[in-house]
Amino acid sequence: MSGSSVIDHSSYQSPFTWRYASDDMRQIFSEIHRRLLWRRLWVALARAQAAVGLVSPEQLADIEAHAEAIDIDRALQIEAVTRHDVMAEIKTFAEQCEIGGGVIHLGATSMDVVDNAEVLRQREALDLVLAKLRSLITLFADLAESHADTAVMGYTHIQPAEPTTLGYRFAQTLQDLLMDWKEIERIRSGLKAKGLKGAVGTMASYSQLLQGLDVSAGALEQRVLLDLDLNAFTATTQTYPRKQDWQMLNALAGLAQSLYRFAFDLRLLQSPPFGELSEPFGEGQVGSSAMPFKRNPISAEKIDSIARYIATLPNVAWHNAAHNLLERTLDDSANRRSIIPDAFLATDELLRVTTHIVKDINIWPAAIERNLQAYGVFAASERLLMEGVKAGGDRQQLHEVIREHSLTAWAAVQQGHPNPLTDLLASETEFVRLFAPDQIIALLDAGDYVGEAPQRAREVANSARTIIRY
Repeated sequence: MSGSSVIDHSSYQSPFTWRYASDDMRQIFSEIHRRLLWRRLWVALARAQAAVGLVSPEQLADIEAHAEAIDIDRALQIEAVTRHDVMAEIKTFAEQCEIGGGVIHLGATSMDVVDNAEVLRQREALDLVLAKLRSLITLFADLAESHADTAVMGYTHIQPAEPTTLGYRFAQTLQDLLMDWKEIERIRSGLKAKGLKGAVGTMASYSQLLQGLDVSAGALEQRVLLDLDLNAFTATTQTYPRKQDWQMLNALAGLAQSLYRFAFDLRLLQSPPFGELSEPFGEGQVGSSAMPFKRNPISAEKIDSIARYIATLPNVAWHNAAHNLLERTLDDSANRRSIIPDAFLATDELLRVTTHIVKDINIWPAAIERNLQAYGVFAASERLLMEGVKAGGDRQQLHEVIREHSLTAWAAVQQGHPNPLTDLLASETEFVRLFAPDQIIALLDAGDYVGEAPQRAREVANSARTIIRY
Protein backbone atom coordinates (compact mmCIF):
# COMPACT_ATOMS: atom_id res chain seq x y z
CA MET A 1 0.00 0.00 0.00
CA SER A 2 1.02 3.58 -0.56
CA GLY A 3 -0.40 7.00 0.04
CA SER A 4 -0.56 9.37 2.96
CA SER A 5 -3.90 11.10 2.37
CA VAL A 6 -6.76 10.65 4.81
CA ILE A 7 -9.24 8.29 3.18
CA ASP A 8 -12.91 8.06 4.12
CA HIS A 9 -13.43 4.32 4.47
CA SER A 10 -17.11 4.66 5.37
CA SER A 11 -17.93 4.72 1.63
CA TYR A 12 -16.63 2.72 -1.31
CA GLN A 13 -13.15 3.67 -2.47
CA SER A 14 -11.41 2.22 -5.48
CA PRO A 15 -8.35 0.14 -4.53
CA PHE A 16 -6.42 2.63 -6.67
CA THR A 17 -7.58 5.42 -4.34
CA TRP A 18 -5.49 4.14 -1.47
CA ARG A 19 -4.14 0.61 -1.86
CA TYR A 20 -2.52 0.43 -5.29
CA ALA A 21 -0.44 2.90 -7.34
CA SER A 22 1.71 5.84 -6.30
CA ASP A 23 0.71 9.23 -4.95
CA ASP A 24 2.26 10.80 -8.05
CA MET A 25 0.00 8.88 -10.43
CA ARG A 26 -3.05 9.39 -8.23
CA GLN A 27 -2.39 13.13 -8.23
CA ILE A 28 -2.35 13.20 -12.04
CA PHE A 29 -5.80 11.60 -12.11
CA SER A 30 -7.21 13.55 -9.19
CA GLU A 31 -10.34 15.63 -9.67
CA ILE A 32 -8.53 18.79 -8.63
CA HIS A 33 -5.84 18.26 -11.23
CA ARG A 34 -8.41 17.55 -13.92
CA ARG A 35 -10.18 20.83 -13.19
CA LEU A 36 -6.88 22.70 -13.08
CA LEU A 37 -6.17 21.40 -16.57
CA TRP A 38 -9.61 22.53 -17.73
CA ARG A 39 -8.86 25.99 -16.41
CA ARG A 40 -5.48 25.92 -18.10
CA LEU A 41 -7.38 25.46 -21.37
CA TRP A 42 -9.69 28.36 -20.62
CA VAL A 43 -6.73 30.57 -19.78
CA ALA A 44 -4.94 29.61 -23.00
CA LEU A 45 -8.10 30.31 -24.98
CA ALA A 46 -8.53 33.71 -23.29
CA ARG A 47 -4.91 34.59 -24.02
CA ALA A 48 -5.32 33.75 -27.69
CA GLN A 49 -8.57 35.70 -27.87
CA ALA A 50 -6.99 38.66 -26.06
CA ALA A 51 -4.20 38.68 -28.64
CA VAL A 52 -6.77 39.23 -31.41
CA GLY A 53 -8.94 41.69 -29.48
CA LEU A 54 -11.85 39.48 -28.39
CA VAL A 55 -10.90 39.61 -24.70
CA SER A 56 -9.67 42.71 -22.88
CA PRO A 57 -6.41 42.77 -20.92
CA GLU A 58 -8.41 43.29 -17.71
CA GLN A 59 -10.60 40.28 -18.42
CA LEU A 60 -7.57 38.14 -19.18
CA ALA A 61 -5.77 39.23 -16.02
CA ASP A 62 -8.84 38.36 -13.94
CA ILE A 63 -9.14 34.90 -15.52
CA GLU A 64 -5.44 34.20 -15.02
CA ALA A 65 -5.59 35.36 -11.39
CA HIS A 66 -8.31 32.84 -10.48
CA ALA A 67 -7.11 29.90 -12.57
CA GLU A 68 -6.09 27.82 -9.55
CA ALA A 69 -9.01 28.66 -7.26
CA ILE A 70 -10.67 25.25 -7.58
CA ASP A 71 -13.89 24.96 -5.56
CA ILE A 72 -15.25 21.46 -6.09
CA ASP A 73 -18.01 21.84 -3.50
CA ARG A 74 -19.46 24.84 -5.33
CA ALA A 75 -19.08 23.15 -8.71
CA LEU A 76 -20.96 20.09 -7.45
CA GLN A 77 -23.76 22.29 -6.14
CA ILE A 78 -24.17 23.80 -9.59
CA GLU A 79 -23.85 20.42 -11.30
CA ALA A 80 -26.75 19.11 -9.23
CA VAL A 81 -28.88 21.60 -11.15
CA THR A 82 -27.18 21.68 -14.57
CA ARG A 83 -26.34 17.95 -14.69
CA HIS A 84 -23.28 19.01 -16.73
CA ASP A 85 -19.88 18.92 -15.05
CA VAL A 86 -18.09 21.20 -17.51
CA MET A 87 -20.83 23.83 -17.40
CA ALA A 88 -20.78 23.66 -13.61
CA GLU A 89 -17.03 24.33 -13.59
CA ILE A 90 -17.47 27.22 -16.06
CA LYS A 91 -20.08 28.82 -13.79
CA THR A 92 -17.88 28.28 -10.73
CA PHE A 93 -14.90 29.86 -12.49
CA ALA A 94 -17.06 32.73 -13.80
CA GLU A 95 -18.40 33.47 -10.30
CA GLN A 96 -14.80 33.92 -9.13
CA CYS A 97 -13.93 36.27 -12.01
CA GLU A 98 -15.96 39.45 -11.56
CA ILE A 99 -14.34 41.09 -14.60
CA GLY A 100 -13.48 38.21 -16.90
CA GLY A 101 -16.16 35.67 -16.03
CA GLY A 102 -18.38 36.64 -18.92
CA VAL A 103 -15.87 35.61 -21.62
CA ILE A 104 -14.74 32.27 -20.20
CA HIS A 105 -15.31 29.44 -22.73
CA LEU A 106 -16.09 31.92 -25.51
CA GLY A 107 -16.73 30.04 -28.75
CA ALA A 108 -15.83 26.66 -27.24
CA THR A 109 -17.71 23.42 -26.84
CA SER A 110 -17.11 21.21 -23.80
CA MET A 111 -14.86 18.77 -25.64
CA ASP A 112 -12.59 21.62 -26.78
CA VAL A 113 -11.69 21.79 -23.11
CA VAL A 114 -12.12 18.22 -21.88
CA ASP A 115 -10.35 16.41 -24.73
CA ASN A 116 -7.37 18.77 -24.83
CA ALA A 117 -7.02 18.63 -21.06
CA GLU A 118 -7.26 14.83 -21.21
CA VAL A 119 -4.35 14.65 -23.63
CA LEU A 120 -2.29 16.89 -21.34
CA ARG A 121 -3.08 14.51 -18.49
CA GLN A 122 -2.28 11.40 -20.54
CA ARG A 123 1.04 12.94 -21.51
CA GLU A 124 1.94 13.50 -17.85
CA ALA A 125 0.93 9.94 -17.01
CA LEU A 126 2.94 8.46 -19.89
CA ASP A 127 5.98 10.45 -18.79
CA LEU A 128 5.68 8.94 -15.32
CA VAL A 129 5.28 5.43 -16.77
CA LEU A 130 8.35 5.91 -18.95
CA ALA A 131 10.43 7.20 -16.04
CA LYS A 132 9.54 4.16 -13.92
CA LEU A 133 9.99 1.79 -16.85
CA ARG A 134 13.47 3.22 -17.47
CA SER A 135 14.44 2.40 -13.89
CA LEU A 136 13.06 -1.12 -14.19
CA ILE A 137 14.84 -1.72 -17.50
CA THR A 138 18.10 -0.65 -15.87
CA LEU A 139 17.57 -3.17 -13.06
CA PHE A 140 16.89 -5.98 -15.53
CA ALA A 141 19.95 -4.98 -17.57
CA ASP A 142 22.06 -5.25 -14.42
CA LEU A 143 20.67 -8.72 -13.68
CA ALA A 144 21.12 -9.90 -17.26
CA GLU A 145 24.74 -8.76 -17.21
CA SER A 146 25.72 -9.90 -13.72
CA HIS A 147 24.24 -13.39 -14.23
CA ALA A 148 25.11 -13.78 -17.89
CA ASP A 149 27.35 -16.78 -17.06
CA THR A 150 25.21 -18.34 -14.32
CA ALA A 151 24.14 -21.66 -15.80
CA VAL A 152 20.62 -22.81 -14.94
CA MET A 153 18.45 -25.62 -16.16
CA GLY A 154 16.19 -24.55 -19.02
CA TYR A 155 12.64 -25.83 -19.34
CA THR A 156 10.30 -26.31 -22.26
CA HIS A 157 6.72 -27.47 -21.65
CA ILE A 158 7.70 -26.93 -17.95
CA GLN A 159 9.91 -30.01 -18.35
CA PRO A 160 13.72 -30.09 -18.14
CA ALA A 161 15.24 -29.27 -21.54
CA GLU A 162 18.76 -27.87 -21.97
CA PRO A 163 20.78 -25.49 -19.81
CA THR A 164 20.59 -21.77 -20.34
CA THR A 165 21.87 -18.97 -18.12
CA LEU A 166 20.03 -16.93 -15.56
CA GLY A 167 21.20 -13.74 -17.24
CA TYR A 168 19.86 -14.91 -20.59
CA ARG A 169 16.51 -15.65 -18.95
CA PHE A 170 16.42 -12.14 -17.49
CA ALA A 171 17.38 -10.84 -20.95
CA GLN A 172 14.16 -12.31 -22.37
CA THR A 173 12.09 -10.10 -20.07
CA LEU A 174 14.40 -7.19 -20.73
CA GLN A 175 13.96 -7.59 -24.48
CA ASP A 176 10.16 -7.58 -24.07
CA LEU A 177 10.36 -4.44 -21.94
CA LEU A 178 12.42 -2.70 -24.59
CA MET A 179 9.69 -3.41 -27.11
CA ASP A 180 7.18 -1.92 -24.67
CA TRP A 181 9.44 1.10 -24.11
CA LYS A 182 9.59 1.83 -27.82
CA GLU A 183 5.85 1.49 -28.27
CA ILE A 184 4.97 3.67 -25.27
CA GLU A 185 7.50 6.27 -26.40
CA ARG A 186 5.94 6.20 -29.86
CA ILE A 187 2.47 6.72 -28.39
CA ARG A 188 3.74 9.50 -26.13
CA SER A 189 5.48 11.40 -28.93
CA GLY A 190 2.50 10.97 -31.25
CA LEU A 191 -0.26 12.06 -28.87
CA LYS A 192 -2.54 14.60 -30.52
CA ALA A 193 -5.25 16.76 -29.05
CA LYS A 194 -8.56 17.85 -30.49
CA GLY A 195 -7.57 21.49 -30.74
CA LEU A 196 -10.30 24.14 -31.07
CA LYS A 197 -12.79 22.72 -33.53
CA GLY A 198 -16.14 23.33 -31.92
CA ALA A 199 -19.31 21.28 -31.71
CA VAL A 200 -18.83 19.05 -34.77
CA GLY A 201 -15.20 19.72 -35.66
CA THR A 202 -15.78 22.45 -38.29
CA MET A 203 -14.55 25.48 -36.27
CA ALA A 204 -17.77 27.29 -37.22
CA SER A 205 -18.16 29.06 -33.86
CA TYR A 206 -14.60 30.39 -33.93
CA SER A 207 -14.90 31.47 -37.52
CA GLN A 208 -18.02 33.43 -36.59
CA LEU A 209 -16.26 35.12 -33.66
CA LEU A 210 -13.30 36.12 -35.81
CA GLN A 211 -15.24 37.64 -38.69
CA GLY A 212 -13.77 41.04 -39.56
CA LEU A 213 -10.60 40.50 -37.52
CA ASP A 214 -8.44 39.15 -40.36
CA VAL A 215 -7.59 36.12 -38.20
CA SER A 216 -8.57 32.58 -39.12
CA ALA A 217 -9.95 29.99 -36.74
CA GLY A 218 -6.92 27.86 -37.56
CA ALA A 219 -4.58 30.66 -36.52
CA LEU A 220 -6.41 31.06 -33.21
CA GLU A 221 -6.17 27.32 -32.65
CA GLN A 222 -2.42 27.41 -33.29
CA ARG A 223 -1.98 30.11 -30.65
CA VAL A 224 -3.70 27.93 -28.07
CA LEU A 225 -1.81 24.79 -29.10
CA LEU A 226 1.52 26.63 -28.89
CA ASP A 227 0.64 27.90 -25.43
CA LEU A 228 -0.10 24.33 -24.30
CA ASP A 229 2.73 22.67 -26.28
CA LEU A 230 0.23 20.41 -28.02
CA ASN A 231 -0.23 19.07 -31.52
CA ALA A 232 -3.76 18.53 -32.83
CA PHE A 233 -5.48 16.29 -35.33
CA THR A 234 -6.25 17.99 -38.63
CA ALA A 235 -9.79 16.61 -38.71
CA THR A 236 -11.97 15.78 -35.72
CA THR A 237 -15.61 15.42 -34.83
CA GLN A 238 -16.74 16.80 -31.49
CA THR A 239 -13.92 14.70 -30.01
CA TYR A 240 -10.47 13.62 -31.01
CA PRO A 241 -10.46 10.15 -32.65
CA ARG A 242 -11.09 7.58 -29.95
CA LYS A 243 -8.79 5.20 -31.82
CA GLN A 244 -5.96 7.05 -30.06
CA ASP A 245 -7.26 5.86 -26.67
CA TRP A 246 -7.33 2.29 -27.96
CA GLN A 247 -3.75 2.50 -29.22
CA MET A 248 -2.57 3.96 -25.92
CA LEU A 249 -4.29 1.31 -23.80
CA ASN A 250 -2.91 -1.39 -26.08
CA ALA A 251 0.60 -0.10 -25.34
CA LEU A 252 -0.05 -0.26 -21.59
CA ALA A 253 -1.57 -3.73 -21.96
CA GLY A 254 1.57 -4.79 -23.82
CA LEU A 255 3.70 -3.71 -20.88
CA ALA A 256 1.35 -5.53 -18.53
CA GLN A 257 1.78 -8.65 -20.65
CA SER A 258 5.58 -8.54 -20.27
CA LEU A 259 5.37 -8.11 -16.51
CA TYR A 260 2.72 -10.82 -16.26
CA ARG A 261 4.99 -13.35 -17.93
CA PHE A 262 7.95 -12.44 -15.72
CA ALA A 263 5.81 -12.75 -12.60
CA PHE A 264 4.36 -16.08 -13.70
CA ASP A 265 7.84 -17.48 -14.35
CA LEU A 266 8.91 -16.25 -10.93
CA ARG A 267 5.94 -18.01 -9.32
CA LEU A 268 7.02 -21.26 -10.99
CA LEU A 269 10.66 -20.85 -10.02
CA GLN A 270 9.74 -20.01 -6.41
CA SER A 271 7.89 -23.30 -5.95
CA PRO A 272 10.04 -25.80 -4.00
CA PRO A 273 10.48 -28.33 -6.85
CA PHE A 274 12.38 -25.54 -8.68
CA GLY A 275 13.37 -23.29 -5.78
CA GLU A 276 15.84 -21.22 -7.82
CA LEU A 277 14.39 -17.74 -7.33
CA SER A 278 12.02 -16.09 -4.89
CA GLU A 279 10.56 -12.67 -4.36
CA PRO A 280 11.57 -10.66 -1.27
CA PHE A 281 9.87 -11.69 1.96
CA GLY A 282 9.77 -9.19 4.81
CA GLU A 283 10.92 -10.05 8.31
CA GLY A 284 7.44 -9.59 9.72
CA GLN A 285 5.54 -10.73 6.63
CA VAL A 286 2.82 -13.36 7.06
CA GLY A 287 2.41 -15.92 4.31
CA SER A 288 -0.83 -17.51 5.51
CA SER A 289 -3.29 -17.00 8.35
CA ALA A 290 -3.54 -20.78 8.75
CA MET A 291 -0.06 -22.03 7.84
CA PRO A 292 2.74 -20.06 9.53
CA PHE A 293 5.46 -21.62 7.37
CA LYS A 294 4.06 -20.35 4.05
CA ARG A 295 6.11 -17.99 1.84
CA ASN A 296 3.57 -17.32 -0.90
CA PRO A 297 4.64 -15.25 -3.95
CA ILE A 298 1.98 -12.65 -3.23
CA SER A 299 3.70 -9.81 -5.08
CA ALA A 300 4.07 -11.84 -8.27
CA GLU A 301 0.47 -13.00 -7.91
CA LYS A 302 -0.64 -9.39 -7.53
CA ILE A 303 1.18 -8.49 -10.74
CA ASP A 304 -0.60 -11.25 -12.64
CA SER A 305 -3.96 -10.31 -11.15
CA ILE A 306 -3.71 -6.62 -12.04
CA ALA A 307 -2.17 -7.33 -15.46
CA ARG A 308 -5.21 -9.42 -16.38
CA TYR A 309 -7.41 -6.44 -15.60
CA ILE A 310 -5.32 -4.10 -17.76
CA ALA A 311 -5.58 -6.59 -20.62
CA THR A 312 -9.37 -6.16 -20.65
CA LEU A 313 -9.38 -2.37 -20.95
CA PRO A 314 -8.35 -2.00 -24.63
CA ASN A 315 -11.48 -3.95 -25.55
CA VAL A 316 -13.66 -1.23 -24.02
CA ALA A 317 -11.64 1.44 -25.84
CA TRP A 318 -12.08 -0.53 -29.08
CA HIS A 319 -15.85 -0.32 -28.73
CA ASN A 320 -15.66 3.38 -27.86
CA ALA A 321 -13.80 4.05 -31.10
CA ALA A 322 -15.98 1.79 -33.23
CA HIS A 323 -19.24 3.18 -31.86
CA ASN A 324 -18.35 6.88 -31.83
CA LEU A 325 -21.04 7.42 -34.46
CA LEU A 326 -21.26 10.32 -36.89
CA GLU A 327 -20.01 13.49 -35.17
CA ARG A 328 -20.14 11.91 -31.70
CA THR A 329 -22.15 9.91 -29.22
CA LEU A 330 -21.83 10.11 -25.46
CA ASP A 331 -21.67 6.41 -24.70
CA ASP A 332 -17.89 6.53 -24.36
CA SER A 333 -17.92 9.26 -21.71
CA ALA A 334 -18.85 7.34 -18.57
CA ASN A 335 -16.48 4.41 -19.07
CA ARG A 336 -13.55 6.66 -20.06
CA ARG A 337 -13.74 8.17 -16.57
CA SER A 338 -12.62 4.74 -15.34
CA ILE A 339 -10.74 2.89 -18.04
CA ILE A 340 -8.09 5.54 -18.71
CA PRO A 341 -7.25 6.36 -15.07
CA ASP A 342 -7.44 2.67 -14.11
CA ALA A 343 -5.12 1.66 -16.93
CA PHE A 344 -2.47 4.11 -15.77
CA LEU A 345 -2.94 3.52 -12.05
CA ALA A 346 -2.79 -0.25 -12.55
CA THR A 347 0.29 0.04 -14.76
CA ASP A 348 1.91 2.24 -12.14
CA GLU A 349 1.28 -0.43 -9.51
CA LEU A 350 2.74 -3.14 -11.74
CA LEU A 351 5.91 -1.10 -12.23
CA ARG A 352 6.14 -0.34 -8.52
CA VAL A 353 5.76 -3.96 -7.42
CA THR A 354 8.01 -5.40 -10.12
CA THR A 355 10.73 -2.89 -9.27
CA HIS A 356 10.48 -3.92 -5.61
CA ILE A 357 10.86 -7.59 -6.58
CA VAL A 358 13.74 -7.11 -9.01
CA LYS A 359 15.72 -4.86 -6.64
CA ASP A 360 15.80 -7.53 -3.93
CA ILE A 361 15.13 -10.77 -5.78
CA ASN A 362 16.48 -13.87 -4.03
CA ILE A 363 18.68 -16.17 -6.12
CA TRP A 364 19.35 -19.60 -4.62
CA PRO A 365 22.60 -21.14 -6.02
CA ALA A 366 22.15 -24.48 -4.23
CA ALA A 367 18.78 -25.08 -5.90
CA ILE A 368 20.18 -24.02 -9.26
CA GLU A 369 23.04 -26.50 -8.89
CA ARG A 370 20.71 -29.25 -7.65
CA ASN A 371 18.53 -28.93 -10.75
CA LEU A 372 21.54 -28.85 -13.04
CA GLN A 373 22.92 -31.99 -11.42
CA ALA A 374 19.57 -33.75 -11.63
CA TYR A 375 18.70 -32.88 -15.22
CA GLY A 376 21.58 -31.15 -16.95
CA VAL A 377 23.43 -34.33 -17.83
CA PHE A 378 20.50 -35.44 -20.00
CA ALA A 379 20.94 -32.34 -22.16
CA ALA A 380 24.74 -32.63 -22.14
CA SER A 381 24.46 -36.15 -23.54
CA GLU A 382 23.67 -34.41 -26.85
CA ARG A 383 27.17 -32.94 -26.80
CA LEU A 384 28.66 -36.35 -26.01
CA LEU A 385 26.78 -37.79 -28.98
CA MET A 386 28.08 -35.14 -31.38
CA GLU A 387 31.65 -35.43 -30.16
CA GLY A 388 31.41 -39.23 -30.31
CA VAL A 389 30.44 -39.12 -34.00
CA LYS A 390 33.25 -36.64 -34.70
CA ALA A 391 35.64 -39.13 -33.03
CA GLY A 392 34.56 -41.90 -35.41
CA GLY A 393 31.56 -43.46 -33.67
CA ASP A 394 28.34 -44.58 -35.32
CA ARG A 395 25.67 -41.95 -34.68
CA GLN A 396 22.71 -44.37 -34.59
CA GLN A 397 24.45 -46.82 -32.30
CA LEU A 398 25.64 -44.14 -29.89
CA HIS A 399 22.15 -42.58 -29.87
CA GLU A 400 20.63 -45.92 -28.85
CA VAL A 401 23.18 -46.39 -26.06
CA ILE A 402 22.41 -42.95 -24.64
CA ARG A 403 18.66 -43.55 -24.95
CA GLU A 404 18.82 -46.83 -23.01
CA HIS A 405 20.98 -45.44 -20.22
CA SER A 406 18.81 -42.29 -20.06
CA LEU A 407 15.72 -44.38 -19.39
CA THR A 408 17.52 -46.05 -16.49
CA ALA A 409 18.70 -42.69 -15.19
CA TRP A 410 15.24 -41.08 -15.45
CA ALA A 411 13.78 -43.90 -13.39
CA ALA A 412 16.42 -43.31 -10.70
CA VAL A 413 15.77 -39.56 -10.61
CA GLN A 414 12.01 -40.13 -10.39
CA GLN A 415 12.64 -42.25 -7.30
CA GLY A 416 14.64 -39.46 -5.69
CA HIS A 417 18.11 -40.90 -6.32
CA PRO A 418 21.08 -38.94 -7.73
CA ASN A 419 21.26 -38.99 -11.51
CA PRO A 420 23.50 -41.95 -12.48
CA LEU A 421 23.76 -41.10 -16.19
CA THR A 422 27.30 -39.70 -16.03
CA ASP A 423 28.61 -42.86 -14.34
CA LEU A 424 26.69 -45.10 -16.74
CA LEU A 425 28.05 -43.41 -19.85
CA ALA A 426 31.58 -42.99 -18.45
CA SER A 427 31.77 -46.77 -18.16
CA GLU A 428 29.94 -47.55 -21.41
CA THR A 429 32.15 -49.52 -23.82
CA GLU A 430 30.93 -47.67 -26.91
CA PHE A 431 32.20 -44.37 -25.47
CA VAL A 432 35.24 -45.64 -23.54
CA ARG A 433 36.76 -46.81 -26.82
CA LEU A 434 36.44 -43.26 -28.12
CA PHE A 435 37.31 -41.17 -25.03
CA ALA A 436 39.01 -41.45 -21.68
CA PRO A 437 36.51 -41.56 -18.78
CA ASP A 438 37.51 -38.08 -17.57
CA GLN A 439 36.80 -36.71 -21.07
CA ILE A 440 33.36 -38.28 -20.99
CA ILE A 441 32.68 -36.72 -17.58
CA ALA A 442 33.81 -33.30 -18.84
CA LEU A 443 31.58 -33.56 -21.91
CA LEU A 444 28.61 -34.40 -19.68
CA ASP A 445 29.12 -31.32 -17.48
CA ALA A 446 26.11 -29.18 -18.39
CA GLY A 447 27.45 -26.09 -16.67
CA ASP A 448 29.11 -24.78 -19.82
CA TYR A 449 26.65 -26.21 -22.33
CA VAL A 450 24.93 -22.86 -22.80
CA GLY A 451 25.95 -21.86 -26.30
CA GLU A 452 25.99 -18.09 -26.86
CA ALA A 453 23.61 -17.32 -24.01
CA PRO A 454 26.19 -15.31 -21.98
CA GLN A 455 27.23 -13.11 -24.89
CA ARG A 456 23.66 -12.50 -25.98
CA ALA A 457 22.54 -11.63 -22.45
CA ARG A 458 25.25 -8.97 -22.31
CA GLU A 459 24.32 -7.76 -25.78
CA VAL A 460 20.69 -7.21 -24.77
CA ALA A 461 21.81 -5.42 -21.59
CA ASN A 462 24.11 -3.10 -23.52
CA SER A 463 21.41 -2.42 -26.10
CA ALA A 464 18.94 -1.59 -23.34
CA ARG A 465 21.21 1.01 -21.80
CA THR A 466 21.67 2.62 -25.20
CA ILE A 467 17.96 2.67 -26.03
CA ILE A 468 16.78 4.24 -22.76
CA ARG A 469 19.54 6.85 -22.69
CA TYR A 470 18.23 10.17 -23.94
